[in-house]
This record gives sequence, C-alpha cells and structure tokens, in this order.
Amino acid sequence: MGNVGIAFFIFQSGVKMDISMVAKVGRKAWYIGILSVIAPLVALIPGSMVPSGGGPTGLFITPLYYMTAYPVIFCLLTHLKILNSELGRLAQSSAIVADFLSYATILFLTLSQVAYSSPPKAIQLCVYILTFIVIVMVVVRPAMLLIARMTPEGKEVSRTGLYVVVLILFLFLSFARLFYSEFTVLGLYILGLAVPHGPPLGSALVNKFDTMISGFFLPIFVTTSAMRLHDLSLHTFTSLIWHNIALAGLAALFKFGACALLLLYWKMHRNDAMALALIMNIKGIVEMAFYTFASDGRYVSPNMFRFMLGVVIVTGSVVPILVRKLYDPSRKYAGYQIKKLVDCKPESELQIVSCIHVPSNIISAINLLSISSPTNESPMVVNVLHLIKLNGQATSIFVSHQSKNKNIYTYCYSENVILSFKKFGGLHWGAASINAFTAISPPDLMHDDICTLALDKLASLVILPFHRTWYIDGSLESEDQTVRNLNLCVLEKAPCSVGILIDHGNLKRPVTHTDSSSADSLSNVAMLFIGGNDDREALTFAKRMVRDNKVRLTVVHFIAESDDGDVDWETILDSEVLRGVKNSEYIRYVKHVVKDGAETVKIVHSIVSEFELIIVGRRYNFESPQTSCLKQWSEFPELGILGDLLASKDLGGKCSVLVMQQQRKN
Repeated sequence: MGNVGIAFFIFQSGVKMDISMVAKVGRKAWYIGILSVIAPLVALIPGSMVPSGGGPTGLFITPLYYMTAYPVIFCLLTHLKILNSELGRLAQSSAIVADFLSYATILFLTLSQVAYSSPPKAIQLCVYILTFIVIVMVVVRPAMLLIARMTPEGKEVSRTGLYVVVLILFLFLSFARLFYSEFTVLGLYILGLAVPHGPPLGSALVNKFDTMISGFFLPIFVTTSAMRLHDLSLHTFTSLIWHNIALAGLAALFKFGACALLLLYWKMHRNDAMALALIMNIKGIVEMAFYTFASDGRYVSPNMFRFMLGVVIVTGSVVPILVRKLYDPSRKYAGYQIKKLVDCKPESELQIVSCIHVPSNIISAINLLSISSPTNESPMVVNVLHLIKLNGQATSIFVSHQSKNKNIYTYCYSENVILSFKKFGGLHWGAASINAFTAISPPDLMHDDICTLALDKLASLVILPFHRTWYIDGSLESEDQTVRNLNLCVLEKAPCSVGILIDHGNLKRPVTHTDSSSADSLSNVAMLFIGGNDDREALTFAKRMVRDNKVRLTVVHFIAESDDGDVDWETILDSEVLRGVKNSEYIRYVKHVVKDGAETVKIVHSIVSEFELIIVGRRYNFESPQTSCLKQWSEFPELGILGDLLASKDLGGKCSVLVMQQQRKN
C-alpha cells in the first residue's frame, strides 16, 4: 500500500509538471539550477569512486545527496506560503531546471556504474530505457491526448478515461520491478509527464486521487520507511557510513555555497540569498522514494538506508525553520509610499487593479469603472488581473498580456476578460488604458499576486468582487468562501486602498454614456458619510464620478444627535473633505441627525431603492453613535456595518454597493 502511494505521488508530480516551462525560465533560474547540481557533482566525483561490493556504488548514491526534486520544493514553498513571492518564483524556476538535470545525472551515473561491473548489462539496460521512452512517446502520449480531445470542452473526463490511465500506471509498476527497480521513480515521472497537464485530463487525475494518495497511501509509505530506523545506533556507523556522512555534508556545503555566492554576486539581500540556497538543499519524499527502492533492490545496505533516511529527516526538519527565520515576504513593503485616494491630485493618473474571478465579474467591474468617469484631463490606468485557481499543475503562473511573447495557454483562459476590457478602453480612448494579466495560483496565495501587482504598478486602489453573486433579478446566484478568504487577506495586506464591489444585479445592465442626455440614462449614486479614514477615501472616489454629467451623486451625511461640537483632528479632516461637497452645484448634499443605529437603518432602508450604486467606508472596528447596536448583527465583518447592512438578503432594494477601505499603515 505504501508503494502504491509513492508511485501515485511521483506519477502525479509528473502530471502537474509543465515540461515546456523549462524553456521559459529566466537566465538567473538557469544559472542557479545548473550550478546547484554541477558544483557538488564536481566536488564529490573523487569521493564517490570508493569501491564497495564489486563496483563504485557511490556513483549511484552520491547524486541522491545533491539532487533537487521540484515536488519537494513546491511542497515546502506551499507550506511556508511563499509560493507566489519573488523568492518563491525564483526557487520554482530554478528547481525545474535542477530537477531535470538531477534526473539526467542519476541516469548517466547509474548507467556508468552498471557498465563498470557488466558492460552487456549496461547495454541491455539502455535498450530497456530507450524502448520505454519510445513507447511513452509513440503510444502513451497520443493515447492521453486522444482522451483529452474526446472530452467535450468544459466537461470532465469520463471515468473510463481515468481508469485507462491508472491501468497503464499499474502495468508499468509491475513490469518495472522485473527489470531494474532503481529506475521505477524515473519511469513513473516520465509516465506522468506524458499526461497533458491542466484540464481536462491532468486536473481530473489530480482532483480524483490527490486526497486519497496524500491523505492515506503516502503516510503509509512514510511510516513503513521510518519503521526501518528502529535499530539505528552508533555501532551501525561503519567506515562506509562515515564516508557517506562526509559526502553528504560536502554536497550540502558546496550546493549551499555555490547558490548563495551567485545570488550575493547579483546583489540579492543576504538573508534572501541564504534562504534560497537552503531551499535548494531540501530533501523530502522524492529522495525517500529513491532510497527505499534502492534498499528494496538491495543496492544499498540496511545501515546505509537508515543513514540516508536520516539525511531526509534532518534537512526536512531544519530547512523550513531556517527559511522562515531568514525570509520575510513583507520586507518588500518596507519604505513603500502611502497610496491614498485623498492624497491624489484630481488631475493625476489613477492606477487601479481590478480583479476578476468569474465571467459575471467582468461587466460589473467595467460598469463601475465607467461610472468612475475617466477623462483625458484625469486619466485612469486599469490593471485587470484574471485570477484562476491552480488546478492539476505544480507551477504557479503570472503572465502579462502586454508582452510580445504571448502565453497561448493563459490567453485562451483570459480571452473574454481581455477583449471585454480592451473594448472598454476603446470606448474611453485617451481617458482609460488597459493592462491585462493572468495569475494561476493556489487560492490561499492569490493575495500575493494582487498585492505584488498593486505594488509594482503603484496602484492607489484595488477593486475586489464580493464572494456572493446575484442574478439580474436580485436572487442569489452563488457563494464562494474561497473568494471571501482572499478578500480578507487583501484587506489586511494591500499596499493601497481597497474596494469590495457587491453587485446585486443592476450593475450587469451595461451603462451607456454615449446615449442622448435623457433622464433615463442618468446613473444615481449615493455616498453614505459618517466620518473617518475609510469614509473620506470613499467620498474622494465618489467625487471623481461627477465629472460626467450622466452621473448624479448624492452625499448622505449622518450626524450623531449626541455630538457636543468638540473638534479634533478627525473632525477637521472630515470637514475639509465635505467642504467641496456642500459648495458643489453638481453634488446633492443631505444631512440626517440620528440618535442611534436604528434610526440610521431606517433612513438607509428608505433611500436604498433610489440608487443604482451606494458607496460606503468600511470603518472596521470604528464605534460611533450612528451605528450603535448594529455590529452584533453583522454577517460579514469585511464589509463594515453599513456595507454588511446593504449586502443583506432582507434589503428590499437591488442597489449595488462599493465598500472602501483606506490603505492601512502596516
């Protein structure tokens, strides 16, 4: 059962891998990946030529000390939640190169070992390997592609197709043990690479078996391997063991030193360089599989196996702790300038990051941007980020669709998003420009993509879709808890202001600003103002909308009845931002004096049906008489009290809501 678990894991690692990524990695990743394998290889060649049992078995064992397994590094980066960080992306790219180079080295040196003891057997083994590769390329790969092509677009692969793949896997596993068990791991990996990554086939295989394998079969494999350590003691450390301790230590030292020195030469921060060098040294389940199959095939002694397993345990325990101590992903925000809408000049270019999950988010976001009234005098740059869940792949992807070398895979997924926003940019030529991006990553790490893009573009506002979507008649369409968790992370970590767009259905009706100036074409927008940073940010964004005479803005100001007239700094700031509203002929100003939260709710309910869009500040954990006794009824704290009220199911109107939060001082 344990062998089934590790076989499926290695196979799935190949399925998740996009082999074309090897040709797409950057120059730095190539250098790091090659140096992390070649440096310890050159250093250990003399020491690996120690005869034992009739041949230089060190030629097979030594590469296992410095090999880099991409699945292990991917698991480490995911565990540390730095997969989408700058360091994580460089580590992934470097690991892809080192992974393929490590397997090539193991294959070459193992064949050299066999040729040393029996040249005819080496020739026979080469024939087996070449035959296997030909069968995979000529039979297995076309069969997998056929299964994928037979699956209708947008549909899941049939169970029959999945069972055919599993049958091929078990047939290979049976025959591999009859010939040369050391190549079982490599063969399983090659077999996985033959499966088209991503949907429909690759994703289906991963989704179908991942939980069962990682949650049940794989722990059995690790447990049965660890059970062999029961009689490990100092007297088992023979001269050969001590020799291999020296080899393993030397391999780790040269690998760490080569990577760290190269990164320091490139002026990388010292802690980051050391962290990446440590990541490239990690050992895990893949190395354990190599050691176990070598032990089962009696290519290494039980004592050697125990020592090799100890190397995995030590590095797998120590490296994550050291990396967590050395690398701080939040360091990239150090010294970052404050980006608030209230600090932006009215004529300055407004940088916005608009996030899209599903097709229904597209028109909602476009219509909000249209109401925001970009002009030639006050232009807007919209950085559209299409967020896609990483599914059936091991490599997270971030693609800019402005680059000359287009990624066809991501463009197909984001084509509708790109074309829709490009059309919006065309309708507002000179006033709005569009930059399109696609991010494919695990849902719990998507916030890194959003925040990094906002940081790189010096964005002043990130617009997020609410996790609930409504049909045009106002009935609830869907609810996605993953999106809600993402919004919470962005609110906490964003390097700029954040807006959560709650579309109750009415924003899906296209807003046409090119029609005749009839009353029906007016967009009625309200801003509910109580006071504080978030409300001032929301009001500043709302004031941008009145540049278009097709937008009619009403500012509803709630004042506490118990207000004794004391003036503090917050009151002064509120008065300053409201001064332009009270004196404006284009903005309707309405003042309500309320005793408590109940009166505020009554007024909000009475006016909600008059507007297509209401803008409010989040005002999280901000107590005031105007919202007293309302916090205990809040369902979604990320929306604040008024935002939660306007998003509630029992609200009679179908008004859409934009909840604004000013950039937090981290």
